Amino acid sequence: MEAEFRTSFVRSPGALRQNPALVLNADYRPLSYYPLSLWPWQEAVKAVWLDRVDIVAEYDERVRSPSTSFKMPSVVVLKDFVKPQKRVAFTRFNLFLRDEFRCQYCGSRGDLTFDHVVPRARGGVTSWENVVAACGSCNLRKGSKSLRQSGLALRKPPRQPGAEELRNQGRKFPPGWLHESWLDFLYWDAELEA
Repeated sequence: MEAEFRTSFVRSPGALRQNPALVLNADYRPLSYYPLSLWPWQEAVKAVWLDRVDIVAEYDERVRSPSTSFKMPSVVVLKDFVKPQKRVAFTRFNLFLRDEFRCQYCGSRGDLTFDHVVPRARGGVTSWENVVAACGSCNLRKGSKSLRQSGLALRKPPRQPGAEELRNQGRKFPPGWLHESWLDFLYWDAELEA
């Protein structure tokens, strides 16, 4: 039940405007950038109450119970460090993120699928090193032909990304709505204005 609520919250753009809390690891970096590590306000309040997080920033709105009242957390930091995963799962989403949500043949954005560089019909395997994001028309044009036969060229050779590399890729795609209190934690390596 709890996992369903979190999934529906993250996928529901309207829910993002209902005071979510940015979740930072104990090193003050977001747990993830894409999707951005957000908790619904209820989860954040529960974590505060259970003393699992510290509040770093707050909204103006308050949450009240019969015995207490406090401002809703806007940014929370975990008290215990969560070790980031080193292995990157080979998923469609991670593949698209590696390829910056662009067709690796023509560079277009939009409705993407994936393509085997060496077609499976010719012995190609489904792996990081042989699969790229492709738009429908380029994928159709290539079909089960080799790159040379199709006249297409790759923008960059496919390879397995590292976990840190993929996290940094995710920083390039911020969600459509960011609360001002989150900005110092999302772009902590941005150059400061003098």
